[in-house]
Amino acid sequence: MGGTVGTDRAARAFIGSFTTAGGHGVTAVAVDEGTGALLPLGSSSAVVNPSFLAPSRDGRVLYAVGETSHGTAAAFDITGPVPGLLGEPVPVNGAGPTHLALAAGHLVTANYESGSVTALAIRPDGTLDRPVSVLAHHGSGPDPDRQRAPHAHQVLADPSGRWIVSVDLGTDSVRVCELARGSGALRLHSEAVLRPGSGPRHLAFHPGGLHAYVLNELAPTLTVCRWDAAAGHLEPLGETRVVEDGASGEIYPSEVVVGHDGRFLWAANRGHDSLAVLALDEGADKPRLVTTVGCGGRWPRDLTLDPSGRRLYASNERSGDVTWFDIDTATGIPTRAGSLQAPAASCVVFC
Repeated sequence: MGGTVGTDRAARAFIGSFTTAGGHGVTAVAVDEGTGALLPLGSSSAVVNPSFLAPSRDGRVLYAVGETSHGTAAAFDITGPVPGLLGEPVPVNGAGPTHLALAAGHLVTANYESGSVTALAIRPDGTLDRPVSVLAHHGSGPDPDRQRAPHAHQVLADPSGRWIVSVDLGTDSVRVCELARGSGALRLHSEAVLRPGSGPRHLAFHPGGLHAYVLNELAPTLTVCRWDAAAGHLEPLGETRVVEDGASGEIYPSEVVVGHDGRFLWAANRGHDSLAVLALDEGADKPRLVTTVGCGGRWPRDLTLDPSGRRLYASNERSGDVTWFDIDTATGIPTRAGSLQAPAASCVVFC
């Protein structure tokens, strides 16, 4: 892989994976800041299917969902070389949690199977307390196989920190919610309706704070939205393809990330097994597909930009690896730089 890999906390990342498919659970890796190479430090399989992770702001605690039908969330102490479970996993009172975020002093999970969002209290020592609020989604979509019911797939705080947005694949919509800092009560504020059958999966905000990009799983497109933080309102403006015209076969986009300087965004496409490069040189509301490149493996479930903004990391679930890419600063096009074997990889997060 090249270079000397340090093991200090500032140069670490964590890989989540599906333990029921042979994954190691939560794996700590050292990051060579010169080359981007990853070196495993140790793993914990204490939680079943920790498919998505989120670090605390101080980098001492890592939170994980347990993506199972009985849905859990857990906290890990990451001050040592190997993640150590903090307390016991707690139920989220929802099924199949796929994503989580920290906001207003709480941990919030998106529960795909039950179509709901849960807020859990965080104790002063970083451990998780019981759920304090569950907000059920309602509705359906036209796809009889995937949209018979709500399927909350992602939750995240908006750039202002005032709102929680939840992306629902089953209802073709994005909900904007208020989360009370003290009580953890979740309240629906507004709902943005997207094209029927598009199947929104994940959303990313532009660093300017005025636009958001919703990646659709059931159509290989990106929905561009205007974001009004003062009003808590998301307005869809239009769609852009994330694969070239004429691309066919199984294509299920999974993740979208935006460059720190707002000049490019990238999307991962499962099935097509590619990373799409979109330029924002014509405006934040006018993404333009530049090209697609191979993801370095099969079925890229997640795509992560490193803290420097110079590299992308693709978690290729079915080929069992995390592949990293150097980004050309002029064109935004990523070039494969290396990979690490990581069975059933589902995400990478940096601390």
